[in-house]
Amino acid sequence: MIQYMSAKETAEKWNISQRRVSILCSENRIPNVAMLGNMWLIPRDAEKPIDARMKRNAVTEKDNARPFVKWAGGKAQSLDVLKANLPEGMGKTITKYAEPFVGGGALLFALLNEYTFAQVYISDNNKELINVFTSVKENCEGLLQALTVLQEEYEKLDTEGQQAYYYQQRERFNEYVLSAENAIIKASLFIFLNKTCFNGLYRVNQSGKFNVPSGKYKNPLICDRENLENISKKLQNVIIRSCDYRDVEHFADASTFVYFDPPYRPLNGTSAFTSYTEKQFDDTDQKELANFYKKLSAKGVKMLLSNSDPHNVNFDDNFFDDLYADFNIQRITAMRMINSKAEKRGDVTELLIKNY
Repeated sequence: MIQYMSAKETAEKWNISQRRVSILCSENRIPNVAMLGNMWLIPRDAEKPIDARMKRNAVTEKDNARPFVKWAGGKAQSLDVLKANLPEGMGKTITKYAEPFVGGGALLFALLNEYTFAQVYISDNNKELINVFTSVKENCEGLLQALTVLQEEYEKLDTEGQQAYYYQQRERFNEYVLSAENAIIKASLFIFLNKTCFNGLYRVNQSGKFNVPSGKYKNPLICDRENLENISKKLQNVIIRSCDYRDVEHFADASTFVYFDPPYRPLNGTSAFTSYTEKQFDDTDQKELANFYKKLSAKGVKMLLSNSDPHNVNFDDNFFDDLYADFNIQRITAMRMINSKAEKRGDVTELLIKNY
């Protein structure tokens, strides 16, 4: 019996747009697709067709890594713009890469797929996210075994049973978080919850407990063996830390490119989503980050930083224009993907700030 996934899930798995998936389906380039109403359904074991528009060979494509979790502010939809704004000398004069606030790691994996660096450093102050990165790197097979169990148990249940199972695993995850035990179990539950929770959010309360409700997905891909194995290989020479972004200072030098993707400054009172951890990231933190950016720039470190554009709601709000007045500020179009209301998802402008 063929198991299917939606076009949205396929797009996330293959790291392409949902529209591109629909085009591939309509061009009959994906075998055994089906339709439910006006929705495309793609076999879960289908392989991504080779894109004739891109000069990549099948072996390289198969070995590529892509984000293994959904993440608020993830950059999968902005990769083309980010890559177009990389500094000159990537992989040549620039031999080191660092990404504090790594999140889902879309740019990290895109660069690891394309370049070979002498050293790579990633960090995030979300210790549970970093635990997953570390587990993928150090014990991928153990993680895959735990995910396989979760996948199989979840798939046996009807919709009501899956909802109940989700909340059981959420409670279990929070117990492990508080007890700080068993890194692999915590990592597998983190991925499971990310794949089955509402909108792929990671949100915690002030006690640090994950509190996102269940989502409604048919056949979510919980255990993506091929991708996790690819990621594990690419992380073997990567320094992974759970810490404040300032820790990168000891790593960064004139041969380093650093990408900062901090929690975005909210555009209004209702758009705030900075609860990746029990601590917030407010305007004071944004100012401290800008000062740190200036400090690294003085050392000759090449840097790119993303953030929200206050001009979306108030053209006179020059918060970032003033903070980074000495640097190259560009406004780019980006898709806002995470919002509880579908009508509030759409194109906005974001800032790219670089010192080169």
